[in-house]
This record gives sequence, structure tokens and C-alpha cells, in this order.
Amino acid sequence: MRSTSASPAPDAADTRTALLQAAAAEFAEAGYHDATIRAICRRAGTNVAAVHYHFGDKPQLYLEVLRHLVAEANRRLPFDMGLGPEAAPETRLRAFVRSVLGRLLEPGPHAWLGRLVARELTEPTPCLEVMVREHIQPLADQVRSIIVAFLGPDRDEQTLGFCGLSIVSQCFFYFHCRAVVSRLLPHLPQGPAAVEPLTEHITRFSLAALKELARRPVGTAARRAPVPAGRTRSRRRGPRPAVAAPDFPHRS
Repeated sequence: MRSTSASPAPDAADTRTALLQAAAAEFAEAGYHDATIRAICRRAGTNVAAVHYHFGDKPQLYLEVLRHLVAEANRRLPFDMGLGPEAAPETRLRAFVRSVLGRLLEPGPHAWLGRLVARELTEPTPCLEVMVREHIQPLADQVRSIIVAFLGPDRDEQTLGFCGLSIVSQCFFYFHCRAVVSRLLPHLPQGPAAVEPLTEHITRFSLAALKELARRPVGTAARRAPVPAGRTRSRRRGPRPAVAAPDFPHRS
């Protein structure tokens, strides 16, 4: 007996791919909340029915876009860049930084995932949990394993966590603040041209901190900065003296 269920057209796979590409561009540019199915269909050269057929609705389309972009980024720029855990920690750190910066700063379609991740951090969608589980958690696991290779497995979780956040946040800073950086320091490389020099800088900067921490015994608190010659530390006790508020002129 012949099935009466709908079957995909011969070019169904092409239509699905076109919708994923169009949706990735639209979501990256407009954000999840402002992107519309109609705008996505115009980009893809198809109709709204095709979205319903292949993905069901907008949230499911967005989720599939995220998974598609993550899979492509993992294929092209894996967080370990093809290195195994036996590689030198310094080499693994550089590879990790290069992967993250590439995902954020490379041009064209390669930048879509970075834009979506950045938007999720400031404008969370119902897919945030999936993004954390499938994309951000592997990133966190990779950088943690690198830090443990430097500091050892007995280091406290707070130190490990802060170190991981510090390394990753350097990469994200140059993405989130690129409009300001380009105006304050226009002589610095920008965009894709910044990937390699930033990789070297962030790696060296982070290595210096990790090596300093590695020299400290586990459980050792950070030492206070030495007092310059001729000065003494303040021993003042009790509340600080009140400071009068400035008397700003105001309109009556």
C-alpha cells in the first residue's frame, strides 16, 4: 500500500541548507527577537511553508542554526586545533586562544557563531541552555584542562575558574569592544588581521600569570604588594571620615 504522507521534494536538502544559511545570517545581524521568518525566507528564496516543513517553527530553526554553526566551527577550528592532551601546555593554550579568536573575528559566515554567542550573553533566548551545554561547556572543559596542566589537579576550584574566565574574557573583549578599540587605538590590527597578533599576545600574557601561580604552593594566598621605601601601611581603624558632597548648582 502506498504511503500518503508528504515526501520531500528532490531538492529538499538544498532548500534546508539554504534556509540554515539564510537564518544564520539573519539571526546574526538582527538577533533572535528581531529576526523574522519572512526575512529569512526572502534571503533563502523560498516560502514560509518550507520553514514549517523542515523546522517546524522559529525556535526550532534557531536551535538548528546554532547546532549547524557549532558543528562547522568544531570541524574548522576545534578548541584543541587537533592537538592531543599530551601536547605541551603552552602549545595547547595557544591553540585554544587561536580557536576562540578565529570563531569571533574571522570574516563572513565564519563570524556568525561568534555573533550569536555574543548576543546570547546579553539577550538570552530559550536556547541558551542548549548553547551552554553544547558549545560553551566544551570550551570551558578545554581551557580548564589546560590550566590544570599548568597548576596541577589539586588547585582550588576558585583559582581554576577565575583563570579560565580571565583567558576567555580577553578573547571576548576584543570582539565586544572592537568599535571602541578601533577608535582609541586605531594603529592596532583590527578584525581578521588581529587574530594572529592577538593570539600571540593573549597567550604570552596568560602564560606569565599561569607560571606565576604555578610557583605558589597550593593554598597560598596572593601576597600583598610591597610598600615603597619611606612609606608605611595605613593602620587606621574605625570608620573613614565623611567627605562632603560637592555642591552642584541646580535649577529652581
